[in-house]
Amino acid sequence: MLETRGLRVVGDRVLVDGVDLTVAAGETVGLVGESGSGKSLTARALVGLLPRGLRAEGSVEVGGTQVVGASERLLRGVRGRRISLLMQDPFTMLNPLSTAGAHIAETLPGRTSRQEIARRLAEVGIDDPAVAGRHPFQLSGGMRQRVALAAALAGDPELLIADEPTTALDATTQHEILALLRRVQEARGMGVLLITHDLRVAFAVCDRVAVMYAGRVVEQGPGAELAAAPAHPYTSGLLGALPSVERAMERLVGIPGSVPRADEVAGVCAFATRCDLVAAACTEARPPLRPIGRDRLTACVHDAAGTARPPLAETASLTVPTAGPADGEPLLHVEGLRKRYGAHTALGGVSLHVNPGETVGLVGESGSGKTTLARSVLGLVTPDGGRIRLAGLDITDRAALDPRERARVHRLVQCVFQDPSTSLNPAMTVGAALAEASARAAPGDRIGVAELLELVGLPAAYAARRPKALSGGQRQRVAIARALAVRPALLICDEPVASLDVSVQAHVLELLRGIGRDLGTGMLFITHDLAVVRQIAARTVVLLKGAVVEEGTTSTVLDAPAHDYTRRLVSAVR
Repeated sequence: MLETRGLRVVGDRVLVDGVDLTVAAGETVGLVGESGSGKSLTARALVGLLPRGLRAEGSVEVGGTQVVGASERLLRGVRGRRISLLMQDPFTMLNPLSTAGAHIAETLPGRTSRQEIARRLAEVGIDDPAVAGRHPFQLSGGMRQRVALAAALAGDPELLIADEPTTALDATTQHEILALLRRVQEARGMGVLLITHDLRVAFAVCDRVAVMYAGRVVEQGPGAELAAAPAHPYTSGLLGALPSVERAMERLVGIPGSVPRADEVAGVCAFATRCDLVAAACTEARPPLRPIGRDRLTACVHDAAGTARPPLAETASLTVPTAGPADGEPLLHVEGLRKRYGAHTALGGVSLHVNPGETVGLVGESGSGKTTLARSVLGLVTPDGGRIRLAGLDITDRAALDPRERARVHRLVQCVFQDPSTSLNPAMTVGAALAEASARAAPGDRIGVAELLELVGLPAAYAARRPKALSGGQRQRVAIARALAVRPALLICDEPVASLDVSVQAHVLELLRGIGRDLGTGMLFITHDLAVVRQIAARTVVLLKGAVVEEGTTSTVLDAPAHDYTRRLVSAVR
């Protein structure tokens, strides 16, 4: 279905440098690697949708049709018919002004009946024909991704490129989407190229996995074999940074440094500057991608698969993060919280607490009420009933507080969002943003910019940079520093590592664990990733449809779940 030879993506500089990749009919091939490795640019080159100013070189054949250098007219006949693209965020594929049915109809050839649209929706697990008349904003995240998949499949493509299709979804919805994709693939005999930074997903669903780094493939082989015995130190480093869902690890270790630009390492091993096994041969020439066994390829000068395995897995600790003090009044006390939006009950009487210095995990599928609860504590939503107390102060209705009390509450609680861009002004330097936040702290609690950067492991020189000059992990560190600038007693973390690569995620999680341990900051940590909650939270609260269905120590909730819904969450990731 796909044969790529020597694919390069070139603009002012080389961004992808010599990718060889094949996908056969009915086969699923995974493409993994950190941000900046060139995965998404490779995907866009395969369908002839590179951004302006970039061009593809080399050879890309889709079902025998050469894509590189093809005219736009030819490409329009290939896209959607022979090859189709499914993106991470369905909003990038779905027009907010068009209905679900209209998206499918515009991709289907000829005139389209309601019955055919209903059949296409049913193929992706949507049995309610009324969904065809709904707009994207009227659908849940999982439902939007199903509609986007139906639209991508409407032209009956021979090959589907799925670019991070489940990253933003909760565990159960992710499991359903991947199972659905597998069923459709098997029924059609379709090839799938799955691009993801989630190694668990890649190894679970892919027949083969290609590991990409700095614009080139550095290892390739059957997923199970790569997971058990990586041959390239980069693959090993990614696996070593992967948090465990079975046990809390004593220390989370990411790969130091960042991905270099492809043209900066064109003549050497691209991973040499970050590798503990670097030798003279690594910097004398670029190691070729060579066979090391049946269906196994590596671009490392070391010989045997498994030699690159780090000792991290052997030193993992079963120690559970320690809960904060349970005596006295909790730092945060939420009691019987209720919130409705029209006929929808977002919160139906939720109660929970967070002790000083304690991290409490809040898990549940999309629509369970996690974000509504966080927004209520932050004062962005006024609940319909119940009570919220923070450090002894009733903050249920922020409008009822006097100005001095409101100022105190702003210093008591801060938030770290999934996307750091929501809290960083792109026009301000890092130093200006941190100084602005620090000025809002009480006079005796103000922290300097350099100290804040040091606190989150960034050099003081980064104060002069703007957010666009930082990597995703660096931006999230700055966002954390900004939240800590007022010395909050409570930090609400709303999916703070969901969009990060596994290595960067390890760095940020270790940073947050240190903040809780060293600064005594309490945290309410919202996540859909049970492996993450295992590493960060002493206790875990499980929400379902606006109600708490289970809570307890994280080890008890994950190892011996009492509620059927919690059992489904755990089984979806094991």
